[in-house]
Amino acid sequence: MLTTSHRVAPGLLSWPAWQALHAADRVLCADGAHPQLPYLREAGTAVDEAAPTAQELVDACAGGRTVVVVAAGEGEPALTDGLARLAGSGRVRMPELELLPASYDLPGARLLDLVQVMDRIREECPWSSRQTHKGLAKYGIEEAYELVEAIEEGDRDELREELGDVLLQVVFHARIAEEDPDAPFSIDDVAGGIVAKLIHRHPHVFGDETAATPEEVKEHWLRTKAIEKRRESVTDGIPLAQPGLALAAKLASRVRTAGLEVPLPQEQGIGYELLALAARAEAEGVDPEAALRAAARAYRDAVRVTEGVEK
Repeated sequence: MLTTSHRVAPGLLSWPAWQALHAADRVLCADGAHPQLPYLREAGTAVDEAAPTAQELVDACAGGRTVVVVAAGEGEPALTDGLARLAGSGRVRMPELELLPASYDLPGARLLDLVQVMDRIREECPWSSRQTHKGLAKYGIEEAYELVEAIEEGDRDELREELGDVLLQVVFHARIAEEDPDAPFSIDDVAGGIVAKLIHRHPHVFGDETAATPEEVKEHWLRTKAIEKRRESVTDGIPLAQPGLALAAKLASRVRTAGLEVPLPQEQGIGYELLALAARAEAEGVDPEAALRAAARAYRDAVRVTEGVEK
């Protein structure tokens, strides 16, 4: 039985698969619309459109003949179950059975399914077909926070699900972007852009430079990024709308990495005290946002204990 993946272009089969097809006495396929059939016939392989029963297939293999069944996309459960029953009965002399993967998924192949599903949803769903980048923006923020929470909670199942939700936002926005009349782009453009960026910013991996420590890697990254963006200030590119502690820590990180000596404002007020704490946390390698969330969760637990509610 020959299995193929619909995520691989038809006709791109393994060499053992082609050998088996050319050497077979008969090639059968129950699905007359199977995407592989035109390519098999073009290569000179005759394919009979037939759906044999288990007994019929055993009979077709009598006398040492070889029969290749090109499985449909969902497999051939009825046929394989029937063959298993015949073999288990002990009353039938079974031919040698082999499951031969002719093509198989590469890592990341299921992303193709996601793109296809998103495309259909965009076209046919009354809600999804009307969404815009601006309308979806709030969901991107929510999903990012839920991902962070799953990471901090250490829940692996939740982490996998939240990564999927974040990935959905990327694919959804890319699908919407295809329809822009002035500057359209696709998910392939998004992926191509980040691939090019990663290669360019990792000269120690894809180029001739070397980096033995995480600090040297970060130095490569920041130097390359500065050249790309042509920024005038180390503060350029920092999103000012992010949460306050994260913003303060990011500013402190840029200043420290650039080797600048910039004293903190000596003003009075809680905001300036928080700024100083965030800068201190960043210098000590602590994420102030994560630290405050952990403390807040502990406070929440204490509240629930006082209320007599289980954690």
